[in-house]
Amino acid sequence: MLEVCLLGTGGMMPLPHRWLTSLMARYNGKSILIDCGEGTQIAMKEKGWSPKPIDVICFTHFHADHISGLPGMLLTMGNAERTEPLLLIGPRGLPGIVNSLRVIAPELPFEVICLEITELEQVFPFSGFRIESFRVNHNVPCYGYSIVIDRAGKFDVEKAQSLNIPRNYWNPLQKGEIIDEDGYYFTPDMVLGAPRRGLKVTYCTDTRPTDCIVEHAAGSDLFICEGMYGEPEKAKKAKEYKHMTFYEAAEIAKLAGVQEMWLTHYSPSLVRPEEYMEEVRKIFPAALAAKDGRSMDLMFRED
Repeated sequence: MLEVCLLGTGGMMPLPHRWLTSLMARYNGKSILIDCGEGTQIAMKEKGWSPKPIDVICFTHFHADHISGLPGMLLTMGNAERTEPLLLIGPRGLPGIVNSLRVIAPELPFEVICLEITELEQVFPFSGFRIESFRVNHNVPCYGYSIVIDRAGKFDVEKAQSLNIPRNYWNPLQKGEIIDEDGYYFTPDMVLGAPRRGLKVTYCTDTRPTDCIVEHAAGSDLFICEGMYGEPEKAKKAKEYKHMTFYEAAEIAKLAGVQEMWLTHYSPSLVRPEEYMEEVRKIFPAALAAKDGRSMDLMFRED
C-alpha cells in the first residue's frame, strides 16, 4: 500500500486554512516528502504523521513557497533525536541553498546529504520503489516527480516444482534475487509470471503545460498537478508567470490517461476552487479540487 497525503495546497503565501504546497508519501516503512513550504510541519501534525522518519525530501524548485519550511523541519527532526542521514534531492544549486537556510539550523545530530538533479530526466532508485524526476517549464529550473512502485509477476509454484527448485530458494527468487550457490543457478524469470501492474503517483507544480509532463504522468494512478488559476480570464496571467490553469491541467490528465487528478497550488486570490470544477470535469471527469490533508491509500490491483 502507498499512502499519500497532500499536506498543503497553497501557492505564493499561506492562508488561515491553506498551507503551502507539500506532499508526503509512505511506502514499506519509507517516507518521502516533496516540497516543504511554510506550514508543512503543522499540516503534518494535523495529519498525525511525524517528520522524524522522513527518508528523502525532493524539491521541485527553490522559490520560497516550496522550500521555506526546511529549516524548521530540520530542527524538529533534530529535536526528535534523529540520527539517520537525510537525503535531499533538487535542482542544481541545492547544496548552496540548503547551506544558506541552515544558518538558522546549524547544528543537527544527523547528516544532510544533497543530491543535485543534473539531467532533464533522472531516476533515483530506492529499495522497493524509485523516484523519477523530469524538467518542466517554469521561470527557474523546476522539476516534477513520479513515485513508481514496480510489481513482479506471480510466483508459479508448479513451475518451481517441475524445475526441482529447493523450497528454501522460493522466497529469494520471488523477491527478485538470483541464486548461484551450492551448484544451483536459478533466476527469477524461471518462476515468475509477467510483471503485474504496480503503483504510480506523479506530482507536478509551477509550470506551463509540456509534452514531458504528459509522458511522465502517463498511466499514473494519481496525478497531482498545479491549478494556479480557475478563473478563465486569468489564462494570460498563467502564461506570463509560467503557471497553469485548471483547464490546462485537466487536458494533461486526459492526454496522460491518469486514473485521478488532484489540483493544488492555488493562487491566494482563488478562494473557492470548487466553483470552477464543473467545467474542469467536462475535460477530465476524475478531477478534484484538493484541500489540505487530502489523502489516499493506493492498493495494488489485480487486472
